Amino acid sequence: MENTSTPTHCPYCALQCGMNITPLPQGGVEVTERADFPVNRGALCGKGRTAAAVLSPAVRLTSPLVRSGGRLVEAGWAEALDLVAERLGATRDRYGPDALGVFGGGGLTNEKAYALGKFARVVLGTSQIDYNGRFCMSSAAAAGAKAFGLDRGLPFPLEDIPRTGCVILVGSNLAETMPPSLRFFTELRENGGTLIVVDPRRTRTAEQADLHLAPRPGTDLALALGLLHLVVAEGRTDDAYIRERTSGWEEARAAAMAHWPEYVERITGVSVPHLREAVRLFCAPESAMVLTARGPEQQSKGTDTVGAWINLCLATGRAGRPLSGYGCLTGQGNGQGGREHGQKADQLPGYRKLDDPAARRHVAGVWGVDPDALPGPGRSAYELLDALGTDVRALLLMGSNPVVSAPRAAHVERRLRSLDFLAVADVVLSETAELADVVLPVTQWAEETGTTTSLEGRVLLRRRAVSPPPGVRSDLYVLHELAARLGVEKGFPTDPEETFEELRRASAGGPADYSGITYRRLAKENGVFWPCPDPESGSRERSPVDAAEAAGTAVHPGTPRLFLDRFATPGGRARFVAVAHRATAEEPDDEYPLLLTTGRVVAQYQSGAQTRRVPELNAAAPGPFVELHPRLAARLGAAEGEPVAVVSRRGRAVAPARITAAIRPDTVFMPFHWPGEGRANTLTNPALDPTSGMPEFKSCAVRVEVLGPGV
Repeated sequence: MENTSTPTHCPYCALQCGMNITPLPQGGVEVTERADFPVNRGALCGKGRTAAAVLSPAVRLTSPLVRSGGRLVEAGWAEALDLVAERLGATRDRYGPDALGVFGGGGLTNEKAYALGKFARVVLGTSQIDYNGRFCMSSAAAAGAKAFGLDRGLPFPLEDIPRTGCVILVGSNLAETMPPSLRFFTELRENGGTLIVVDPRRTRTAEQADLHLAPRPGTDLALALGLLHLVVAEGRTDDAYIRERTSGWEEARAAAMAHWPEYVERITGVSVPHLREAVRLFCAPESAMVLTARGPEQQSKGTDTVGAWINLCLATGRAGRPLSGYGCLTGQGNGQGGREHGQKADQLPGYRKLDDPAARRHVAGVWGVDPDALPGPGRSAYELLDALGTDVRALLLMGSNPVVSAPRAAHVERRLRSLDFLAVADVVLSETAELADVVLPVTQWAEETGTTTSLEGRVLLRRRAVSPPPGVRSDLYVLHELAARLGVEKGFPTDPEETFEELRRASAGGPADYSGITYRRLAKENGVFWPCPDPESGSRERSPVDAAEAAGTAVHPGTPRLFLDRFATPGGRARFVAVAHRATAEEPDDEYPLLLTTGRVVAQYQSGAQTRRVPELNAAAPGPFVELHPRLAARLGAAEGEPVAVVSRRGRAVAPARITAAIRPDTVFMPFHWPGEGRANTLTNPALDPTSGMPEFKSCAVRVEVLGPGV
């Protein structure tokens, strides 16, 4: 019988590139390009091409594990689930529901994210749930909600980028983090547009730019304010747009005018001529965009920083107009959908706020519970991890590896070890899973059907292409079985489409309205952009597609482009937010005279739990390193490839030196994909943004010590 290919999507970043999966006669599967998906148009990066390697039973979990005699041993599913339910129930009975924590992941499908949030609030009754997406784009989400009344990573499709006049790309090395997207920026320049890249390092992305601005880490806020100052001083504001479509301009203008160019140059290290050139390039064309990523967002002032870049767009009339606007390049595969549907501590499905009485009534009605029984908002991700072993005594963790990915990681590891009980559901035995009392092996992307939401706000259908190994179950099965054991027999189906149908009802009328989206539509239309309300919302007997076809009416087409008519604020106007520069939480001093910034490399992904199990990727990026400028290396006596120690107030990491002029002399860089002595997040600062709860990953004070050969 001829093997058939299944069209699906990559398991890694938020591009969610289209691909085909074909089972091979000799076993295993083949990943091939899929040209019909508009985001990647057939292109795949190395991670996508090798994604099937992690499906192999040789590199992943295939049996539940239970800790016995200090080590993890294989167990049956009934034994493992009984133990998890018994320990969670006993902890709740003794200490109360908020002694139970739930920590999710930005790679979980919408169905799993929705079910996990519901499980935490309905079955466990705990407020203590958050997810690792908090470490991704939460500052951009908070700033976007303030300014526009709605957060969606990109308010326009990626295909608009080549047709705009100028893009300022702030803190993104997309040539390595999401390589297929680089073509949109290449086409932008081929069409006569310009690209400005803001990054302390001259990355592969910065090498493509018409102008590269290399600010000192942690000073992106001052840089944005300095550019807005020049826009005002040079008479480049769009006064009619400001008057007709915005509010709060006078306060924001006054704040920006306190950041004159020479002052900003001293703070950022970006010269005044470069500031002026950036303003000229940005303001010259009719349309322009600002796109941010983790650089400006992973700061203790990340919300204000993104807000300042949004202010630049608003002052120049570059938001809510065709081929213009502000957007966030969401990182994780379903980081967008993961927070929209209930993993985030303060949110209910449909991007509803947990402290909104109307939102509570709506979702409680779908769930069949009393609104007053729903817990209130809980701790943000790092605050939750910091409370482990004290206020939070037992934790259920799905699809995350905070031992490697969290800030102040050695402390987080200690907190995980101090728990009374830890249960982890994952694909592989991650560094976090190794600490667990129970490990549950669950299905992954090609073995299950489910939806994800890309950085464009495009809801996509990932189809099951192969069967999982014997002994592996889905996360939905895990939640169904645990709910039943904890006394909730209904409401947690194992079928993903049934779960999605409930998600549609729960999201209906919310900011992220999926009620007009069905699996059938997603398969037929190659994805649907939210919000997509259901015009037949009065009838739940049939899907909106079926009902509309029966009535001869059209379904809602989805919303590829937001804000063209009005913003999602009560008055329809975008809101300026007055912000001012402030220092990072930890500035260099005599003991720690340098700044550390962290990031990714092209061949690894996030904590590396999966990509570090792929030989081809490990050959390309076998381990951590420390990037040093030649002048700094000479002053320290560091040599290429020899080990150096990077030391912060939180710990010490050791990795080989990589000497390059592509980084500022006052800055060192480490990728964060590896555990052990080269773990970059041992060093990072958990100082939190007061609005978003984002830790300050991108800047902390360090010193570098040369260890010498063979150390």
